[in-house]
Amino acid sequence: MATLFVLLALIALVVLWAISIYNRLIRMYNLKNEAWSGIDVQLKRRFDLVPNLIEAVKGYAAHEKEVFMRVTEARAAVSRSQTVAERAEAENMLTGALKSLFAVAENYPTLQASTNFLQLQEQLGSLENDIQMSRRYYNGAARDYNIAIATFPAVLIARRFGYEKADYFEAAEEERAAPKVAF
Repeated sequence: MATLFVLLALIALVVLWAISIYNRLIRMYNLKNEAWSGIDVQLKRRFDLVPNLIEAVKGYAAHEKEVFMRVTEARAAVSRSQTVAERAEAENMLTGALKSLFAVAENYPTLQASTNFLQLQEQLGSLENDIQMSRRYYNGAARDYNIAIATFPAVLIARRFGYEKADYFEAAEEERAAPKVAF
């Protein structure tokens, strides 16, 4: 009788332990998704700003069709992306296209003096900072989640319930390289 009571107590402890791990994994999963939502909001704000930027530059630099096409194609790629990795790649492509757009804009002093263009440029700069902060938060939440599902003993429960590794929202390869400065 005593061994039966000890055995039942041991089973109850194992069940409580498994429930505790499962609840922790659910919490980490939801934090990761909340962090992705934060990135998504900021990227949507930038996505919505792009047509206004194109129109502002188009009025001054109508013959720069290749740049406008790259921005438009990059924006379309963002719309088609499904996974975090695809979205990161498309957003990095859009960032590169926007850099080209601003490089073209530097050739037009009247555009640089336009209040509308300056406001859009300031908004984009602010959004880029917000995106960077959201990206860091998401990557931290993804890191914590990935550690939680890969460490023992949680890995036993994570595998059982189909938890999969989260992708990081990474910068483009060219953004990682140190800038070359020449005097």
